[in-house]
Amino acid sequence: MKRGSAALVSCALVLSFGACGGDGDEDSDDSIVISAASSLTEPLEAYGETTETEEQYSFAGSDDLAAQIRKGAPVDVFASANTSLPVALFDEGLVEEPEIFISNQLVLAVPKNGVLLSETLPDTAPFRLLPDVSDIDVVIAAEGVPVGDYTREVLSKLSDGDEGSILSRVRSEEPDVKSIVGKLVTGAADAGFVYASDVNAAGGELIAIELPKEVDPIVTYAVAVVADTENPEGAQEYIDSLVDGEAHEFLLDAEFLEPPQEK
Repeated sequence: MKRGSAALVSCALVLSFGACGGDGDEDSDDSIVISAASSLTEPLEAYGETTETEEQYSFAGSDDLAAQIRKGAPVDVFASANTSLPVALFDEGLVEEPEIFISNQLVLAVPKNGVLLSETLPDTAPFRLLPDVSDIDVVIAAEGVPVGDYTREVLSKLSDGDEGSILSRVRSEEPDVKSIVGKLVTGAADAGFVYASDVNAAGGELIAIELPKEVDPIVTYAVAVVADTENPEGAQEYIDSLVDGEAHEFLLDAEFLEPPQEK
């Protein structure tokens, strides 16, 4: 049985770089703090309920989490929705060498009862129909957030007309993928670029439209031990589970994908 439930410590990392409501006694070999991309929330929390170690999770946009580590947040593991942020922290001496552990798929998501129905969007180019539908609100992630950068990579591969049509309909740029999902499921937006795993986690509230292969980005996640961790052994054990252990299986069950094989 798990000694304690996984705790969310986002507030502490952002405000005071300490444990929420804690007195310092939680720092032990049986406790690790994981800063993880928001898209990892559901599978990692589910995995955390099965372990003996007490994991304290901080879920947010990977760019925000990297910024917290640069400011000295007391983190043991950094799991990012891209490879560039962990590599940058590695180059700065703030984390150990990153490891790729999982992949994902970027999709165009629409509410199941929204004005954009999946059958109205052709599989080969779902975004091209958006200009033909009036009063469509699109939401994307901000630049620098991995899902926002992946989205811009897709848009850059479109014709100027198609790219401009989508950007002209963007009503907000969000700090992480869960904020996009929230706007879609509440009806505050009609379409948004998110990960397939987030559509799965939405419990049937969203429909995923796959992007054409020629513009579909490679979405690869990387994880690293934070250099000044007080529990390097526990941090590495957690990473090992993400790479090819039980945590990895939880991710696959949540519609994440095996990472691409190196050639």
